[in-house]
Amino acid sequence: MAAPPRVLYIPNSMPKSRSASRTAQPPDETPSPAVDKRALIQLIVAEISRDLHTLLTAAKASHAEASHEQNKPENKYDTRALEASYLARGQSRKVADLENAKQEYESLTLLEFPAQGAIDVGALIALEHDHHESVYFIGPKAGGIEIVHAGRTVTVITPNSPIGQQLMGKKAGESIALPGRQFRIVRVG
Repeated sequence: MAAPPRVLYIPNSMPKSRSASRTAQPPDETPSPAVDKRALIQLIVAEISRDLHTLLTAAKASHAEASHEQNKPENKYDTRALEASYLARGQSRKVADLENAKQEYESLTLLEFPAQGAIDVGALIALEHDHHESVYFIGPKAGGIEIVHAGRTVTVITPNSPIGQQLMGKKAGESIALPGRQFRIVRVG
């Protein structure tokens, strides 16, 4: 996947002095599109709801297969019904997890983080690696969801994920390291 084009900030009224010979600010000062956290949460809840619908449909089908009379074992080696019941049980647990995640996002109190505030659940973070910026939202659950909002891809991570564990409590300007990669925290919001 190609990196999105870098947008340069060009001021509308440029002073005509020698100190203003640059027409663009460096990437650190490049403003990012504003991300409305409430709208982002709504998109995350909608994605969880879609996943829930799909999983509920699959769980119902697995349960029907496990309990259908044609799947009764013909001999002690016939495990179709048993396997279908294991699948239905696993899917039911996943449904419960997604319902719990949906409820947590719907009741999430969104905090405004000061520019030098410590990262916590609800923070929107921009990380830079090899001159490429990625945006993450630390949510209570459902890590791995990717949402496109305000022209940016926002990846949901949790405090329990490897990257989330390292980010918690850090501030803009600090760095974190994952195996083979170094990230710099550009912004926290």
